[in-house]
Amino acid sequence: MRLAELEPAGPDRVDLDGKRLLIFIVAYNAETTIEKVLSRIPPSLQSEAVEILIIDDFSEDSTFVNGLRYQQRDSAFKITVLRTPENQGYGGNQKLGYRYAIDNGFDIVALVHGDGQYAPEKLPMLLAPLVGNEADAVFGSRMIDKKAARRGGMPVYKWIGNQVLTAFQNRMLGTKLSEFHTGYRLYSTAALAQVPFEKNTNDFHFDTEIIIQFVLRKLRLAELPIPTFYGDEICHVNGVFPAARSCARNSSIASRNSPHYGAGAALRICKARSSPSGTSS
Repeated sequence: MRLAELEPAGPDRVDLDGKRLLIFIVAYNAETTIEKVLSRIPPSLQSEAVEILIIDDFSEDSTFVNGLRYQQRDSAFKITVLRTPENQGYGGNQKLGYRYAIDNGFDIVALVHGDGQYAPEKLPMLLAPLVGNEADAVFGSRMIDKKAARRGGMPVYKWIGNQVLTAFQNRMLGTKLSEFHTGYRLYSTAALAQVPFEKNTNDFHFDTEIIIQFVLRKLRLAELPIPTFYGDEICHVNGVFPAARSCARNSSIASRNSPHYGAGAALRICKARSSPSGTSS
């Protein structure tokens, strides 16, 4: 399901229709970007029903300290800053955040990356289908307008690979998504509670596995267009396996640049189709 561009909510306050929202920021070595990302969250989302959760995945820099500094300096949002005692991986970090959202009674959880690649300014637009009960998950897609993705700096090899892999995954699952590999995702916690996401991998293939689980459960997926941005803080690796592994530990998107990411994602589709839970293990 792909939704047309929605009318933006009023400038003063986004109406969540009584729902509680958790803005969940995954962060690893994001000391130079975490405060910028926080400052870009629209003021129209400020309310008692909205909380920001930052989980620093055992960064080697000052990500945790900078998050705490922003928390103490800015009181517009309720902000909780946590740090894992050891690195959980991109998927493992998501598991912690989604469990936090479910256990603390939130209705919607919005995944935002601490490196600034995905625009927090688009949160009100992406929230609309969930607030209106039109979808169980909403993905911000860079590939609805493929030319815009290139203009935003998406490398050619990723631009082509994204389309090829997404086409394969759509064919295998019977879906019509424009992009399987976006990290900008919002979920209904009621929907998350219906799938065994905690059985998924702790690495970047978590994102593919949770889509499979939603599809097998016949939950509603929606997409909306988002801008593409690749800045200096984004880690780029072009085909060097040791560097890819190193980069994967230091960026929220890095392993998607690895040459074996596509093969792994495709393999998970094949395995998960025969698994009742939708996991590839």
